[in-house]
Amino acid sequence: MPKPSFPYKQLMCPDFLRISRGAIDDSITQNLNALIQPSTAGFDPTSTSMRIPRGPRSKTISSSSCKNFKNNVLFPSWQMRSDVLNYCASVATSPDPDDPESVLRQIESEKDRERVVDERLDPYSARFFPREARTERLATIIRQERGVENIIRARSWGLVTERCGEDWRDWEEALNEWRKGREKSQ
Repeated sequence: MPKPSFPYKQLMCPDFLRISRGAIDDSITQNLNALIQPSTAGFDPTSTSMRIPRGPRSKTISSSSCKNFKNNVLFPSWQMRSDVLNYCASVATSPDPDDPESVLRQIESEKDRERVVDERLDPYSARFFPREARTERLATIIRQERGVENIIRARSWGLVTERCGEDWRDWEEALNEWRKGREKSQ
């Protein structure tokens, strides 16, 4: 299979991240609800005679189900997205010899050096907005995606700790401990 061209790589990163987030983090409540074990005692008709207010913690999830979800679904998904972000960042920092706009940027740069700037006559004459290279645009996208990823992980981790029981760690510590445990087992 031929190596994908740069524009494909540029488009791949945000799309993959969006799809992955939609499968796990955007539906975190549904994923956690699916972990709740159904009642083993069956339905009790007397339970409907009195209203019992339910809080968000009324249905806690078993610790083994939570641990399995975190270790087999949540953390691997986060790790995969981290790997994609790191790959895309490496693409953004590598040279792009096939950039079709590199010649145009060089011409614009030469024209900018030849320009006469007199801000007394035209206060806007010093403004120059050169074209960004594809790698620079990708780097900007990756910085934004990393920020989004941090927000989404913090939100998801808050819901996980609320439903699974208190956890003193933040999501970064939990993910790093999972990574260390995975490295030891390999």
